[in-house]
Amino acid sequence: MTADIPPSWRETLEPVLASPEARKLGSFLRAEEAAGKAIYPPQGCRLRALELTPLEQVKVVILGQDPYHGPGQAMGLSFSVPEGVRPPPSLRNIYKELAQDCDIAPPSSGDLTAWAKQGVLLLNNTLTVEAGQAGSHAGRGWDAITDACVAAVAGREELSVFILWGSHAQKKASRIEELNAPTRHCVIRSPHPSPLSAHRGFFGSQPFSRANAFLEAAGRGRIDWNPA
Repeated sequence: MTADIPPSWRETLEPVLASPEARKLGSFLRAEEAAGKAIYPPQGCRLRALELTPLEQVKVVILGQDPYHGPGQAMGLSFSVPEGVRPPPSLRNIYKELAQDCDIAPPSSGDLTAWAKQGVLLLNNTLTVEAGQAGSHAGRGWDAITDACVAAVAGREELSVFILWGSHAQKKASRIEELNAPTRHCVIRSPHPSPLSAHRGFFGSQPFSRANAFLEAAGRGRIDWNPA
C-alpha cells in the first residue's frame, strides 16, 4: 500500500503503514478479495481523496463514515458518487442545505471531484467496505491511517475548516488533540445529513458559508461550492 500513497502524504503515512495494525489491514483486504468478495471502492480508487487533495492544499476536511456499499457508487471521496450515478439520500440533503445556505441549485451530478480539487479533503473514516455490508470494514485498521491524515491537517500552521457531520465524525475528531477546544481551526459540528437525522439540526447549520467566512478571514480564499 505504501507505493500507492500520493507524495504529499507519504511523510505522514509511511510510519503508520509500517505498524502492525496496518499490516493486519493489508492481510485482511487480500484475504477478502482472495475469497471472491466484492470490495468497494475498487483498488486504485481507495486513496482517491489523498490523490486529489494534497496535504499542503487542504483547506476543508469533510469526514464521512465508510464508502457507499452499492455497486458503482463508491469512488474514494466521502459522500461523492461517480457521474451518472443518482445522488444518494445523504448527498441530496447536502445539496438541499447548500441551496439554502449559498443559493446554489442542486446539481444533477453527485460527483464532488470539483470540491476535492479546490482543497476539500473528502475523507471517510474507513476507506473500504464489503458490497452490501455497511460498516463491514470498521475496526479493521483504517482508523489509524485516516486519524493520521486528520492530525496532519490539524497540525499544520495554515488554518483549516473541519466539517463534522454526525457522531462518527465527531468521535474521530475528538481523538485529534488539535481539534479539542480551544482550537485555532474552525470546527463545524452538526447532525448527519442522513434522512434519519438531517432535520435534527443539519438543515440550517450553514456549513458552507461558515467555512468560506473563516477561510477568507484567514487569508485562504474561498471554496466554490458548486460541484457542477
